[in-house]
Amino acid sequence: MTSSSFFAVCDLCDAHESDTSGAFRVLPPVFRDFGAAARFTGPVATLRCIEDNSRIREAVNSPGEGRVLVVEGGGSVRRALVGGNLARAAAKNGWAGIVVDGAVRDAAELADAGIGIKALALMPLRSVKQGEGQRDLAIHVQGVAVRPGDWLYADADGIVVSATRLV
Repeated sequence: MTSSSFFAVCDLCDAHESDTSGAFRVLPPVFRDFGAAARFTGPVATLRCIEDNSRIREAVNSPGEGRVLVVEGGGSVRRALVGGNLARAAAKNGWAGIVVDGAVRDAAELADAGIGIKALALMPLRSVKQGEGQRDLAIHVQGVAVRPGDWLYADADGIVVSATRLV
């Protein structure tokens, strides 16, 4: 599935409003659009890193295969985890989008990179690079569980995650 596939997050929420299994989850409405596309979807790849984007750089420089990179950044807005260079690398390598529970930078470059990007805020300070972080593990984004292989759907109305592909 590509970032151009049609779906509406509101319709997905309506269709799954009675789901009590935990398979369908809605992220809190704290994320802002910074990328070229407000709507994107794909299977999830996860990272946990706080103020160190070393593992993000590794991830976006690998084949994305239409996946969405979801980064548990602890909600920190003290350092940007994604900037223009990483966004361009992600687009070039076939990632459908990036969701950062933290800050990003280079707003104009993010908007031109050709990929969907959602994050909490802009912060001009770049991240530290100490090789910290973990990849491909269950994480929590704003208190919501996100697992590798989940499906993420994002548009201008919000972000939802499902244990299975919905559209």
